[in-house]
Amino acid sequence: MSQPQSANTVLVGKKPVMNYVIAVLTLVHQGVKEVYIKARGRAISKAVDTVEIVKNRFLPGKVDVDEIKIGSQTVTNPQGRESRVSIIEIKIKVKE
Repeated sequence: MSQPQSANTVLVGKKPVMNYVIAVLTLVHQGVKEVYIKARGRAISKAVDTVEIVKNRFLPGKVDVDEIKIGSQTVTNPQGRESRVSIIEIKIKVKE
């Protein structure tokens, strides 16, 4: 992905979706204007759910999806085998 990991990035993984929603809301309430939600593999659906919950339930009309980037990444497992994993980066912007 193009954006290096920074303070305005939420990495989605195995935790429940609401944990990531709270992380995004915390960043927005701290005054961050752009939040990046990143995920790969099976967590992509959780990232999309996170954005939709924030956008429609908690901050309706206050945030917009600004940009969505998709791609793939080569990952090496502990046995040394390489595989390709899908990745997504969703950028949401807080409206002024």
